[in-house]
Amino acid sequence: MKTFSLALAALTLGLIATPAAAADDGKTPYWASIRAGEVNMRAGPGEDYRIEWVYRRPQLPVKVLRMMEGWRLVEDPDGARGWMLARFLTRQHSGFVKGKGLADMREKGGGDARLLWRVEPGNVVLIGDCVNGWCEVRLGDRAGYIAQDRLWGAGEP
Repeated sequence: MKTFSLALAALTLGLIATPAAAADDGKTPYWASIRAGEVNMRAGPGEDYRIEWVYRRPQLPVKVLRMMEGWRLVEDPDGARGWMLARFLTRQHSGFVKGKGLADMREKGGGDARLLWRVEPGNVVLIGDCVNGWCEVRLGDRAGYIAQDRLWGAGEP
């Protein structure tokens, strides 16, 4: 069994409590995030299937590709696919900072806006609205805008 624990965090992730969005509208794909402190990804949609990964990263974004009863076929930021129980997922919109080098967090959406911080790849941010290629984000008590192409979990799933 492999353990999936991303520990790249230059900035501390602040968890923001939001109500769970248990109801699904039946349309896939869609973005979701992990709600629990530990979640198993299984080879199939049932507890009898082997555990492929153990996730210990609340708010990590996943792409839901398919639904089967109480199970969701998901894909993580690294491209791993497997099944998770739906109750361990939430519709809270988060993003995974991707790419090489630090991602600029700016005061406004735009490359010419004042630079506030630099965010290391591997951090998870909460995503607000995305407009013109920039997404409003929150990382702990820090807020700003990061280019949408640096966030896995932003845009159309």
